[in-house]
Amino acid sequence: MLTIWARIGRVRSLERTLSSVVDLPQFQDGSIHNEPVLGYRAGSRERQDLIEELKRTASVIEDVPIVIAGKNITEGEPRYQVMPHDHSKKIAKYYYASEKTIEKAIQASVDAQTRWDRTPLTERVKIWQTAAELMAGAYRQSLNAATILGQSKSVIQAEIDAAAELIDFFRFNVHFLKENSKYQPISESPTITKNSLRFRGIDGFIAAISPFNFTAIGGNLAYTPALMGNAVLWKPSDTALLSNWRIFNIMREAGLPDGVVNFVPSDGPTFGRVITSSPYLAGINFTGSVPTFNWLWNEVGKNLNTYRNYPRLIGECGGKNYHFVHPSADIQTVVSGTIRSAFEFCGQKCSACSRIYIPQSLYEPIKTGLLAERAKLKIGDPADFSVFTAAVIDDKAFARITGYIQRAKKNPKNKILGGGEFDNSKGYFVQPTIIETTDPHDKLMTEEIFGPVLTIYVYNDKDIDKTMDLIGTSTKFALTGAIFAKDQVFLKKAYENLKMTAGNFYINDKSTGSVVGQQPFGGGRMSGTNDKAGGPNYVMRWTSPQSIKETFVPLTDIDYPYMRE
Repeated sequence: MLTIWARIGRVRSLERTLSSVVDLPQFQDGSIHNEPVLGYRAGSRERQDLIEELKRTASVIEDVPIVIAGKNITEGEPRYQVMPHDHSKKIAKYYYASEKTIEKAIQASVDAQTRWDRTPLTERVKIWQTAAELMAGAYRQSLNAATILGQSKSVIQAEIDAAAELIDFFRFNVHFLKENSKYQPISESPTITKNSLRFRGIDGFIAAISPFNFTAIGGNLAYTPALMGNAVLWKPSDTALLSNWRIFNIMREAGLPDGVVNFVPSDGPTFGRVITSSPYLAGINFTGSVPTFNWLWNEVGKNLNTYRNYPRLIGECGGKNYHFVHPSADIQTVVSGTIRSAFEFCGQKCSACSRIYIPQSLYEPIKTGLLAERAKLKIGDPADFSVFTAAVIDDKAFARITGYIQRAKKNPKNKILGGGEFDNSKGYFVQPTIIETTDPHDKLMTEEIFGPVLTIYVYNDKDIDKTMDLIGTSTKFALTGAIFAKDQVFLKKAYENLKMTAGNFYINDKSTGSVVGQQPFGGGRMSGTNDKAGGPNYVMRWTSPQSIKETFVPLTDIDYPYMRE
C-alpha cells in the first residue's frame, strides 16, 4: 500500500497530465456605480430628446404581440393600453395568451433552459452589459416616454425608474454575480482534491409576474432569473405593457437568445392556473397584491407533489408605510419628506408613506406645513415638465382610492384636511388628500390604499411608547418606515423597538427612495418574502448551486490506518 508521502509524490508526477475539468468563470474586477439621474433642465439635451420621444410615442398605437421562442403571436380580440391621464388615447394594442399558448410558452422555456444554462456566465454578462448601455444611451428616452405616457409618471419619476433604476438592476446584478462567484470552497490539498462551486439555473421555468408601478421592477423580475441560467415566462402588467415591451426588445437587440424570456400578456387568473399546474414550474417572481400572492402560494401547495422541484416563491406585496415623529424632530424635514413620500407618483409606490404619527406638541406647525406644500402641488399631464404628479393608473385604482376618501367623509372620526377631490372624466385624477383620524385602527391607518391619501394620527406626547407600539400591531404589513427625531436616546430605542416593523428603515429621511446597491429593498410579514432586490443575495435566489469535488489520485485503500495497527 502507498504511504501518504508516496501518494503526494505520485500526484506531483501526474500534475503534468491531470487537470481540472471544472471551468469556472474568470471576471475582471471593475468599478460599479449608480446611474446618474439626469436633470432635464430647460435647454438641456435630455429634455429636448424626451420632448421629441413623447411626441413620437403619443402619435402611434404600437402593436405588441405575444412572443414565444422568437415567434410573434396575435390571438383573440385586441386590447389597448391607454394613457391614465387621458384615457381616450391609446398607445399600445396587445393580446391575451390563451391557456394553450401559455402551455406552448412553458414548453419553449423548458426547451430553452438547458441550452441557455450551458451558456458561459461570461457570455451572459456581456449581454447584460450591452443591454445596460443601450438603456443608458440609445433607448433611454424611449423607456422614459413609454413610462410617462403609459404609467402616468412625471418626468423625474420616470427618469429615476425607467432609466436609472432599471440600468442599475442590470449592472449591479452582474456585479453581484461576479462577487458571489469569487467564493470557492476550501481545498486543503488542491493537488490531491479540488473543491469548487458552480451556479446552475433551476430545472424548468420561472414565471415573472410584474406590476405597473415600476418599469424597472418588470426588468428585474424577468431578467435576473434569466441571468442565472433560467428560462422565464414574463407576464407584464396590462398597464405597463409598452415600457415592458421596450425592455424585451432591448434584450433581444443585446443578444439574448429566443425562448430564454417569453413575453406573455394574459389574464391573471388564467396565467396563474396554467403555471401552477405545470410540473415544470421552478419558481414565481412576483410583485403585486397580498391576495394574489396568497392564491399563487396556495395553488403551489396543492400541486406540490406534481413538481420536479420545490418552486421558489418570491413576492413583494406592498405595505402600510409609516412616518413616526418624535417631539424633537425637525419640522421642515418631516413636512418635505412626508409630502414627497406620500404623493410622488400618486402614492402608487409600495413604499409610499400612508400613515403618520405626530405628537400633539408639533401638530399645528406640521399640519400647517403639510397643507401649505400640498396646495402647491401641480397635478396634470405628466408630459408637462412643471407637473408634480399625474393620474392614478386605471379605473379600478380610481374606484378603490376614491372609495376610501368617500368613506372618510362619512366617518365622524375622520376629517379631510386637504384635497379629497377627484375626477375621472378625462383622466383618473385624484387630488393629493390629507386626512386626520382619531382612530389609530381605522382602515385608513391599517389597510393599503396605494394612492395619494395620507392619514394623520395625533398622539399625546406622554403616550409616545404606547403609540409606537401601534406601528407594528395595527397592520399586517412591514415594508418601510421612518422615524424623525434629534433625540439620540429615542432614536436608539426606536431603532430596536421597531426592528420588525419595516424591511427598509429610515432615520430622519422619507420612507421612499431606495436605490439599487444602497438600500436593498423588501419587507417581512405580509409585505413579502424580503429577498432584497438590489442587493447581493437576490441573484442567489435564482440559482441552484452545484458543489463539485475532483480527486486526482486513484483511491486504493478501503480500510483506515488505525485498523492495521
